Amino acid sequence: MIYPFPSSGLYAIVNADRNTAADICLDVEEAIIGGARVIQYRHKAGTPQPSLAQYLLKLCHAYGIPLIVNDDIELARAIRADGVHLGRDDQAIDRARERLGNNAIIGVSCYDSISRGITAQEKGAAYVAFGRFFPSKSKPDATPADKSVLRRAKTAVQVPVVAIGGITPENGMALLEAGADLLAVIDGIFGASDKREAATAYRELFRNTAIGEF
Repeated sequence: MIYPFPSSGLYAIVNADRNTAADICLDVEEAIIGGARVIQYRHKAGTPQPSLAQYLLKLCHAYGIPLIVNDDIELARAIRADGVHLGRDDQAIDRARERLGNNAIIGVSCYDSISRGITAQEKGAAYVAFGRFFPSKSKPDATPADKSVLRRAKTAVQVPVVAIGGITPENGMALLEAGADLLAVIDGIFGASDKREAATAYRELFRNTAIGEF
């Protein structure tokens, strides 16, 4: 069963390079309880941990939310994840659909490019992500984007628009007002001492917008 991608809410990205598997699992559950509506498993260094990813999938499904795997199409297929998030390689969208099936969630990083977002939607992406919008500890070298790209994206695509990059509870509202449907957060949640409290602070932003809580 593929759990659907939410139309709005907090998108929590866990960096699996930083902690032990046990700590990661505890942190992710705290983030979900705090208000995360989708989790992404991100493993940039070393070897991915299929057993950890599989556990996170079960954890997410226990709470009725999807797990997305960053970049690794074959890992997503092996654990039967809900979907995959892809970077710059446009060819990967077709490959992901072929390997993961018609119902899988495919998300695409579009950086500051509206045309890339349009192409991703045409190829069947379930959501498109733009950013970074602010200085980021997790993505310090990522392409910067102005929040005006969110306004343009909302008129150009019909799939959910995700904002990422240095987002905090203090600056996130401006991105929602500019057109973001979801806020993707790494360090703002998993770098905090209290993951549940951190996620709740982001959740409150959605309660105070026309988007609604989720």
